[in-house]
Amino acid sequence: MPEKKLEFVELNYKPKDDLICLFRIEPARGLSIKEAANTVALESSIGTWTDVGTKKDYVNRLGAKVYSINRNFVKIAYPSELFEGNNVPNILSSIAGNIFGMKSVKAIRLEDISFPKSIIKKFSGPKFGVEGIRRFMKVKNRPLLGTIIKPKLGLITKDHAKSAYESWVGGCDFVKDDENLASQKFNVFEERISRTLEMANKAEEETGEKKAYLVNVTAETKEMMKRAQIVEDLGGKYVMIDMLTAGWAALQTLREADFKLAIHAHRAMHAAFDRNEKHGINMMVIADFARLIGVDTLHIGTGIGKLEGNIKDIEELEQEIEMKNVKATKLRLTQNWEKIKPVLAVSSGGLHPGHVPFLIKHLGEDLVIQMGGGIHGNKLGTRFGAVAARQAIDSVMKNISLKEYAKTHGELKSTLEQWE
Repeated sequence: MPEKKLEFVELNYKPKDDLICLFRIEPARGLSIKEAANTVALESSIGTWTDVGTKKDYVNRLGAKVYSINRNFVKIAYPSELFEGNNVPNILSSIAGNIFGMKSVKAIRLEDISFPKSIIKKFSGPKFGVEGIRRFMKVKNRPLLGTIIKPKLGLITKDHAKSAYESWVGGCDFVKDDENLASQKFNVFEERISRTLEMANKAEEETGEKKAYLVNVTAETKEMMKRAQIVEDLGGKYVMIDMLTAGWAALQTLREADFKLAIHAHRAMHAAFDRNEKHGINMMVIADFARLIGVDTLHIGTGIGKLEGNIKDIEELEQEIEMKNVKATKLRLTQNWEKIKPVLAVSSGGLHPGHVPFLIKHLGEDLVIQMGGGIHGNKLGTRFGAVAARQAIDSVMKNISLKEYAKTHGELKSTLEQWE
């Protein structure tokens, strides 16, 4: 029986001005990988489940092309003309829309995406990037230290601001809200930003270091923009957005408003997309769109601590957001980021000072090391918890073991005894 014609499979095709997607596909029972891949390309470009009389011959040139099949890994090229170039929701609705619910696949995962130059040039990317963040924070040669106000919810504004102050004077560069702190009655946004920025200014005067408050502006889009404007009017340097729950359109709106503010992207809800290794969307793809739109700092995981994540995958993710030319691996495509600046990686989730050597060894110095409970849960209190965290970073930068450095730094010594 002759093989059914698969009009979206073209294994000799050489991508040109195409957007490339790398999928991992498990075909439904009774289908070959080639048939399943053809259906994915069909559904995500110009095809329909049946022949339609409205289709014109000139449409065919816009069909997606399956050009590589290696076991279950499939590369599909999408002509850039399929997309409104500066519209991330449109792009994702195409390449990651209906395909996850199709009967022709048992499981499908979008592992990576590579943008052509024609799409990249439509976006601004990060306003500051790694060098810009280092420049305005005046931190050149070490990882930056951050903390999250804990408990994540419940503190009244006065105590929130006091906790931020104690963190900054202890040695933190950044203090951020947690992902679910918005403008609840116990901690209203306008008062929180005002009081906490006052504490940031006080800490700067006392320490001689730059301090930044990453305030969560996530809300309905118009309200989010009002909050970002308040931050800028009060002299803030940074805003934070829960980019997945707020949505890609909201993130684009925030970036394209061109505030003089850095954008910190929290990835709350990412595991709903990326935790299943066989189905969903890899964090690599989420990071690609975040960089394309233009966040300045982005959570990438830890490889240690409380959250799930393999350190090798996290290393590749950091390379994806911080390098200009990204090389292909098994689960990653090549990417030339052209004029798009790099994004500063953030490690956060169950960290304490004892984890610092591991993080710097694997993720380098261009990193924000963020500790919540690892600072506020220190038995010495928040201020000295921050002191110990900063001492851990200093220890690694001086190439001295934590154990040795702790002999002359009591805060670090006490902290290692608490958690090691």
